[in-house]
Amino acid sequence: MSVPVPARRLLSRRTECAALDELVASVRAGPSRALVLRGDAGAGKTALLDYLVQQASGCGVARAAGVESEMELAYAGLQQLCAPFLDRLERLPGPQRNALGTAFGLRDGDAPDRFLVGLAVLSLLSDVAERRPLVCVVDDAQWLDSASAQALGFVARRLGAESVGLVFAVRGPGGEQHLEGLPELAVGGLDDAAAQELLGTVLAGPLDERVRDRIVAETRGNPLALLELPRGRTPAELAGGFGLSGAPAVPGRIEQSFRERLAPLPASTRLLLLVAAAEPVGDPVLVWRAAAKLGIGPDAATSAAALGLVAFGAQVRFSHPLVRSAVYRAGTPEERRRVHRALAEATDAGVDPDRRAWHRAEAAAGLDEDVAAELERSAGRARARGGLAAGAAFHERAAELTPDLRRRAQRALLAAQGKYQAGAPDAALRLLAMAQAGPLDEHERARAQLLHAQITFAVTRGRDAPPLLLEAARRLEPLDPRLARETYLEAFAAAFSADRLVRGGDAREVAAAVLAAHWEPSARACDLLLDGLALLTREGYVAGAPALKVALRAFRDEPLSEEDELRWLWLACRIARALADDEAWDELTARHLDVARRAGAFSALPFALTDRVLVELFSGRTQAAMSLAAESDAVVEATGGHLTLRTSIVLENWRGRDDVALALIEERREDVLRRGEGLWLVANDWGSAIRYNGLGRYEDAVAAAEHATEAARGLGPSIWLLAELVEGAARSGQAERAAGPLAQLAEITQAAGTDWALGTLARTAAMLADGDAAERLYQEAIERLSRIKICATLARAHLLYGEWLRREHRRVDAREQLRVAYVMLSDIGMEAFAERARRELLATGETVRKRTVETLDELTPQEAQVARLAAGGQTNPEIGAQLFLSPRTVEWHLGKVFGKLGISSRKELRPALSDVGAAVDRVLAGSAGRPGDRRRAGPCAPRAGADRAVLAVRVPGTARPDGGRPGSRGLPRAAAACRTLAIGRSAGPPRRRRGAR
Repeated sequence: MSVPVPARRLLSRRTECAALDELVASVRAGPSRALVLRGDAGAGKTALLDYLVQQASGCGVARAAGVESEMELAYAGLQQLCAPFLDRLERLPGPQRNALGTAFGLRDGDAPDRFLVGLAVLSLLSDVAERRPLVCVVDDAQWLDSASAQALGFVARRLGAESVGLVFAVRGPGGEQHLEGLPELAVGGLDDAAAQELLGTVLAGPLDERVRDRIVAETRGNPLALLELPRGRTPAELAGGFGLSGAPAVPGRIEQSFRERLAPLPASTRLLLLVAAAEPVGDPVLVWRAAAKLGIGPDAATSAAALGLVAFGAQVRFSHPLVRSAVYRAGTPEERRRVHRALAEATDAGVDPDRRAWHRAEAAAGLDEDVAAELERSAGRARARGGLAAGAAFHERAAELTPDLRRRAQRALLAAQGKYQAGAPDAALRLLAMAQAGPLDEHERARAQLLHAQITFAVTRGRDAPPLLLEAARRLEPLDPRLARETYLEAFAAAFSADRLVRGGDAREVAAAVLAAHWEPSARACDLLLDGLALLTREGYVAGAPALKVALRAFRDEPLSEEDELRWLWLACRIARALADDEAWDELTARHLDVARRAGAFSALPFALTDRVLVELFSGRTQAAMSLAAESDAVVEATGGHLTLRTSIVLENWRGRDDVALALIEERREDVLRRGEGLWLVANDWGSAIRYNGLGRYEDAVAAAEHATEAARGLGPSIWLLAELVEGAARSGQAERAAGPLAQLAEITQAAGTDWALGTLARTAAMLADGDAAERLYQEAIERLSRIKICATLARAHLLYGEWLRREHRRVDAREQLRVAYVMLSDIGMEAFAERARRELLATGETVRKRTVETLDELTPQEAQVARLAAGGQTNPEIGAQLFLSPRTVEWHLGKVFGKLGISSRKELRPALSDVGAAVDRVLAGSAGRPGDRRRAGPCAPRAGADRAVLAVRVPGTARPDGGRPGSRGLPRAAAACRTLAIGRSAGPPRRRRGAR
């Protein structure tokens, strides 16, 4: 248990105590709460945590503390918090149980998905809280290892109705990035009156008022400084203030005071305290086992406990984190090495080999190959448990201890590679310099040059990387053809990213080098992609598309290592979108996001998230897209990445919110131009063209699209950019400006050959056609686009067809298409296009009220998701696993759903949801499916047995459902029937995608 803090130390903390009392009351009542206490060292955060624990009578309590020396050991902090509950591990769903067991080293397995680990902790804490409310406190959270901090931040953001309180104490300002955005309570110094009162409690005699005021001012009301400063000083020194001269800053003063209190203790007691300070978990068995190896007996604990510095019980706990720090720093280097050596010997190598290796490293007096080799062996296990950053930390320490200069440089190169992949470019460059200073051979120097180019690309995504990667590829070509191929492919990726701002090493230069190279043919997915890109860049889509289709199939079917997935899936996703292969785009973006999360690859995660945002938007799952966009921006900000935030701009362009989009673009354009990230400019021109077409500002759409088309490099203008250009030109009466882009579009889409591509071509060509030819093209577009999952393209086809029908004075037929367009566009968040459809409907004489997703029903998106899955027969744990919620929170959401829908059981959900109407059903279905599912027919097309609402849309020219006479422009007899377009998505069980591993 913690050493209790006397109530007198909580002077002037009425506001803070009230906030903690409110948190406990909320947890007891049911709703969970999270809170971050942020303040300077000694400000009273630990005392407030102790107050919280004392007030949480009747609640379970779990405690953990970050330890600076264990920041590189993945999940060390999380294991502290969860250790008392591991007997409940078997109660978790299988995937969660396996993930958490692997993270804690209880079982072997691949690196666990960090989001699955977070969900497992959420489920575990929720299960514990079933018996009684649970309060979890984490002190010194700024020293948590990254994996633990990420998992606990995940849990804190998803607490709902579990009766769990989660409170962190963070030394501020700044602090742990994974806790940003959580509710905070600032813990400052005491006011002057309270500070003077607290100081008076530890003074042995009178104190000059001016000296007292000086102490209060210099300590800034810091409670621990006020309590510790007088210790060890005589009344005379304090009375005149002479003993205060030359004192260090407040945290230093506090630690100095603790060290002064340690000095009179027996040597054996000080050494025992040092063992406890070096053993971060507070395991008394391990502490006493190590103490025995140092010849320390049980009596050594008595005097330390009497001073109130530490408590030896079920857990060894210091009275304040600064005591631990003071104890550890008070030890001499030799004493610290002896203690770590004893802890290494006391640690079971079979149970916790990584912590044993880390203690051995801390015990090393100098270079030690045996310890370095053990660290290197631990690196693989550390990576499996905690991801890339954990493995890189072990490689880094191994390099520091390696005596052989060449081996040292090789290990530093490995560590630099890991740091780069984990999204720590500054650390990677430092280790790379260490590697390059050693005697590397030519191949290793070429790899170091490659890594430098890769880090440059990861940091800037701009113009500096392409020539560096191209030079590295040429250097590697005679040394390592396989790696040279991979480097050329990275050079392509960098050239595409720099696009119009590239200054050297552009895509055509890379293609020329690839086509001139003499190497054996290869069937590897990345090599097939390289060959296809070289052909496409040099000879166009007709030549390159067949090879790229083969490459995409290989990416979907060929087993790839985690490293290869992290390196190449970003580019494969880009090619899938360029070729309008919606199934490959969906599957590969889902895989890319999954591997980036699982590996903790924060350099790749923002790009994986951005790609997935586009998939979700085009597929009509707006809420999922918004959630991923927020995550992407948070990752970039939290990791201090240099990448320009883009997902917020994507969303504003999608909605058609002109002022907001322009402000965001202008805010970030200067940084983009400075770094040379031309792809950002291309994406914004495309997004601006979409926004302008939605707003009916067609000439502006043409200007934005033409600017991007004329400046296009790399893959050239995309299908989607050309389609926006043609629409803007056609709608602004500038058909002559659309002819060339339409010819380009026809070449690319016919080479692609997918329903998405050909449907887009038909929709676009229809705008430049007349009469029967135009109608056939619109109907072909709707027919093709109804087969795929890309709802946005289909919705716009209905809009364009409806607009054309109205201009043809076929108002009844126009209304049917425009109604469908209006509902679909509203539901997928394309607000400007929805308003365009509404205006067209008004022009046909129909009365239409403005409609947004929010007006469809009172259910929130989260409630809608839960309701849909529950109606489909899933249990609360199954729903929680899919939506990253605890079962208790799912139950809470269902209670609110029942109240809003006026029902009392799950059996009533399905008919109640059907009553809400087709549009709401579509909103509910939007996030029900699993990313990466592969179906021939997506959410915009019917599927046998799907339980959902449908909109029956009669295609003009076909037989009317009421037996009325068909229109004058008929379809072939075989098609003279009512065509049903299903809007929505079944909530049935997700299908495993083909090729998934």
